[in-house]
Amino acid sequence: MAPPCRLFVIPARDVPIAAVLRRGPSRWYQLIRWDMDTDAFDDGAWFKGRIYEDRCDLSPDGELFVYFCHGGRTRPGYKDSWTAVSRLPWLSALALWPSGTTYGGGGRFVDDRKLVLRNGTYDAPHPDHLPHGLELVPGHAELRASLGEVVERADWSGYDHQRRLVFARDGKLFRRTADRDREIVDLNDRRPDPVPAPDWATARLP
Repeated sequence: MAPPCRLFVIPARDVPIAAVLRRGPSRWYQLIRWDMDTDAFDDGAWFKGRIYEDRCDLSPDGELFVYFCHGGRTRPGYKDSWTAVSRLPWLSALALWPSGTTYGGGGRFVDDRKLVLRNGTYDAPHPDHLPHGLELVPGHAELRASLGEVVERADWSGYDHQRRLVFARDGKLFRRTADRDREIVDLNDRRPDPVPAPDWATARLP
């Protein structure tokens, strides 16, 4: 029997939207958009490599995703690790900063289109993926963490916008209420199936 996938959740600050990073099998990731009000899930990009969950973030309006990754298909003029901004739930780079090392990388949104990079201005943007529509600001981009061992054996735990405890365990998402833990979704039964991003996900930011 295959081991369960691992889940990490990044809620948006101002709206009930979250990014779900699903890891498994092995080095495959899938990015999923979660509407935490309706518990609807929209499947997005698959990626083979390593996405560093604690260096990712979601814009306060739930539209943009900043991530740091290593691996995948390396093309001429690119490096094997990079920070990028995309539209949730896709990974098509609207802005991209090649790194070439797994030290540093990633960032944090301080506003819908204002971004702090963990490497500051050390990494120059790729000329084909300049940060149009984004403002880079100085600051400190802390690593993202979950609530730790609030829930036994949980891969991740946090709160939704109604301050209800939500957590990931054994490839499933749960919401804790006063009387029980309710399963929201089981994400184990998925296999890598990369598809091209839709046009709206690749359109340049205004």
